[in-house]
Amino acid sequence: MSAPALAHSTELGRMYARSLQGPPKVPSITTVIGQQANSLDGWIGYMAATAVAKHPDLGAAIGNPGQLRTVVRDSSNAAEQFRDAAAARGDRVHNYCEQVALRALGRPHQVPEALEALAENREGDFALRFDDWWKQYDVQPLAPEITVWNETVGYAGTLDLVATIGGKLCIIDYKTKGTDRNGQVKSLDAKVVMQLVAGMKAEESIVDEAAGTWEAWKYGQDPILLGVAIGETEVRTLRANPQVLKAHWFKFASLRRVWQTSLDASAAGAPLLDIAPPAAPAAN
Repeated sequence: MSAPALAHSTELGRMYARSLQGPPKVPSITTVIGQQANSLDGWIGYMAATAVAKHPDLGAAIGNPGQLRTVVRDSSNAAEQFRDAAAARGDRVHNYCEQVALRALGRPHQVPEALEALAENREGDFALRFDDWWKQYDVQPLAPEITVWNETVGYAGTLDLVATIGGKLCIIDYKTKGTDRNGQVKSLDAKVVMQLVAGMKAEESIVDEAAGTWEAWKYGQDPILLGVAIGETEVRTLRANPQVLKAHWFKFASLRRVWQTSLDASAAGAPLLDIAPPAAPAAN
């Protein structure tokens, strides 16, 4: 996940401020979407079991309860380690994509540094596939990593890219994805549609983060919404179905209300109070 200047990590999730000097005021798009139930229990268990099976000390630990506990302890956070590594990889790939857009706009960029960071982690193929996609689709960037705000519903977020492709205005969200056993990049989660439509429904975009200057959102008039899955073997481009955008927008707005009601419930006070047993009846 990128780290936009106006974003803050809080107990309530990621939130956005109106300026560098201001406090966080509204939840991020991803925080709102995160209100949707999404159990990972099965995956977490699978990752832990796999880590145990692959642990280099497993053979020696058989029949030794103390050493076996060490193996289990080392493997118990395998899912968390995998998640953190995937997030770091996603940040590196997103940074490279942003730098490519900045270069295309003639603005200061760090393409060589971003490419070197990928190469150091043996992730250079992500950059190669992205470069192929960029050329094939003839992407003409307008606004990379642009922070947007919706005051009516109450949320903010940072969009990966606004661009034109084939003369059509597009809002683009990148997702770094793994590759399946057939060598194809894995598909995107349907939640990306909520993320894209929330970006489209923005009311303002940032002009000056330090001063807290915003302007009316210029790119929300019927853009094409694209989720771009970037893998090591290919890049897969998927369009949000225009027929489902209204339903996904309503779903997003409902999740925003869930976030607010959770906040209100927490602020209302302690949900449970101690109560003493009833007094014994008075003796006659």
